[in-house]
Amino acid sequence: MKQIKLLSFLFIATLVLSSCSDDPEPINDEEVITSMTVSLLADNGSTVVMQTLDADGDGPLPAVVETIGNFTPNTTYTGSIVLLNTLENPAEVISEEVKEEDDEHQFFFQHGNDIETAYEDFDANGNPLGLSFTLTTNAAGTGTLTVTLRHEPNKDAAGVSDGDITNAGGSTDIETTFTYTVE
Repeated sequence: MKQIKLLSFLFIATLVLSSCSDDPEPINDEEVITSMTVSLLADNGSTVVMQTLDADGDGPLPAVVETIGNFTPNTTYTGSIVLLNTLENPAEVISEEVKEEDDEHQFFFQHGNDIETAYEDFDANGNPLGLSFTLTTNAAGTGTLTVTLRHEPNKDAAGVSDGDITNAGGSTDIETTFTYTVE
């Protein structure tokens, strides 16, 4: 009788231990983004840098948003975006993760008619990503540029591949509105 109990115990223990040996699927937490830097460089050497820093993440302090430099009229700028989590030490470069998961992300650029934007990088399916883009200015003036990163947008929805956020869905990872001057 003791042997049966011992064998039963060993059998159950073996089942329990073997069922726990499989590694669970890793949980892909949403990115913590505390800093976004949009760098724009023209062929004539002029630069504009737009940046936001939310030093305490979701804490009570507001994000600091600034635009350094002015755009030149009728000029095309090459743009790039760097995202960081500055709550980590050293800061974690989130834009690398966004690039690795390009099919799950897309930047959207909302602005007036005085500038135009175009995507320069794409995911494996040929859908836009937006870490690299061009911005072309028209006449002199002032305006706003809202840069939004969506997580898991519906890239097949109407207009999304053209940068229209209206039908994109998904969740917003970061969104900032920058003011600018074209002079």
